[in-house]
Amino acid sequence: MLRELGDFDGFMETLISDWNVPGIGVSIARDDEVVFSKGYGYRDHASKLPYTGATWFPIASNTKLFTAVAAGLLVDRGLLGFDRPIREFVPSLRFYDKALDEAVTLRDMLSHRTGVPRHDMIWYEARLSQAELFERIRFMKPTAPLRSKFIYNNMMYEAVGHIIELLSGKRWDHFVRDEILTPLGMTDTEFTVADMLTRPEPAVPFLEKRDSDELWQPPYMDTDESSPAGSIVATMDDMSRWLLMLMNNGRVAGKQVIPGRILKATLAPGVALPDAMNEVLGFTPELNGIYGMGRQTASYRGHLLASHGGDLRAFHSQVSYLPNEKIGVNVFVIGDHCAILRNAVGYEIYDRLLGLPPTDWTQRLFDFTRRARSSLQEARQRVVPNPVPNTCPSHDLAGYVGRYEHPAYGPLTISLENDQLQLAFRKISLPLNHFHYDRFDTPDDEVDGAWSVLFQTSSLGDIDRVVIWLDQADAVFKRVPDAVPQSVIDKITGTYVTAIGIKAVVRLNRGQKLTLRFPNGPAEVLVPFKDLQFRSYLSPDTTFEFVMDGDRVKALRHWDAIAEFVLTRSEDDDTIDTMEEDDPADE
Repeated sequence: MLRELGDFDGFMETLISDWNVPGIGVSIARDDEVVFSKGYGYRDHASKLPYTGATWFPIASNTKLFTAVAAGLLVDRGLLGFDRPIREFVPSLRFYDKALDEAVTLRDMLSHRTGVPRHDMIWYEARLSQAELFERIRFMKPTAPLRSKFIYNNMMYEAVGHIIELLSGKRWDHFVRDEILTPLGMTDTEFTVADMLTRPEPAVPFLEKRDSDELWQPPYMDTDESSPAGSIVATMDDMSRWLLMLMNNGRVAGKQVIPGRILKATLAPGVALPDAMNEVLGFTPELNGIYGMGRQTASYRGHLLASHGGDLRAFHSQVSYLPNEKIGVNVFVIGDHCAILRNAVGYEIYDRLLGLPPTDWTQRLFDFTRRARSSLQEARQRVVPNPVPNTCPSHDLAGYVGRYEHPAYGPLTISLENDQLQLAFRKISLPLNHFHYDRFDTPDDEVDGAWSVLFQTSSLGDIDRVVIWLDQADAVFKRVPDAVPQSVIDKITGTYVTAIGIKAVVRLNRGQKLTLRFPNGPAEVLVPFKDLQFRSYLSPDTTFEFVMDGDRVKALRHWDAIAEFVLTRSEDDDTIDTMEEDDPADE
């Protein structure tokens, strides 16, 4: 034990008791060596297995600096630039609009200053590859001008991970292992929780229940997917090695492993951080925070502090150091209710090692968290549903059943089980209870929370959309029509003739969409509606219906609010061959 720490063990044991901490790991580095490493509580609270330096832990967003350094290595090799438009290097990257396409740089993406909100539900447990997430950047609408403010965005790091693969020819995780972990000797670091669970000492998630201090074990999050934004898992011993490298400008054991100029670039000021802690707590240990790339700097009681946090359900980490004093601290905390200790323990250690007058950060934060928890519990007890009385759904429950899809968030499914609608979205599966009109709500689940679903009708009167509040905005999921059986397609494709002799063709285009086309006109996509009825893609209030005569189609009716037309099925399908092959509806 370092002499300056005093009775640090006693301090930590008090925290474990007062905060009901399942487990916490702490390591301290000074100059070029690790001077302290110890676990308190348990890595597995249920089995009472101790937390040690060999305990594996998800570091969550502390992964981001690994990604920023990896990108910096490509900048160092001339394959990327921090401050030139990223599209110069990766033309396939598309943002929401042309202005962003032409201006966003790698530094903007790594500094969270694109003006694009985080949209975490795009990637959260979505099981999408980095390439698939890369393609969804174009759906993310900015809410602030470029470089005007700090808006945390995991998706930008996912995109940078894919960029690393595109330019290096190696997957992000392979590149990080080959270019960073192996040279650093970080042999106890992996990229997924699934990897961690194959190791001898994995940390196990535990939380306090919302309305009591009982600890319970939730499921692990995102176990199988590697993420440049937050999936790295490592032992405290390995992260101590990482900390030593950062403190010594890329050198470990006397060897320059990472070029110092890259690490210096990640510390360069990128965008000012909001003083959120002071706004919420009324005080702040850190002043004048500035985000660089994958980490931030601030003044802690007059001392320059470089740091970054990581937060995943039940797992919270903080990697920080004082560059001028060359003192660094890693803190790894199990439990959301005690997550703030990832910061507070570091403050306590810095105060003791610097000989500063003591400030009881932990007590201040303990008092705040208890007040906040009590306030939330009271708020949940007071809430009374307030639906509009005497309303009912606009359709039979079966009318809401189907698959709905959003271009960025992907699919969700509404099913009907025992006369109750069910919501299925990724790993979430919850019952839907009628609230009023076409709004249905789920129960407030301990893990997945409460969801409110609003169904909307088309101009033809059917349920065709689901609206859910996601990432501070309404996300509209459009109904996916049922696939048209090939046997039906075989019957309805062919030539149809209007009453004045104009021929039209129904066929599949190159995109395998059913289309209707008149000579010298654009092809119109026919969207399956119900039975042999279709709606117009361009004019949703127009309905098309194929009329059967026994087992044969004899006509095609189409109508809107003011007129109805009938086309007769032609026995002569030669017109199909004379239609132009350049079909605008192929997209």
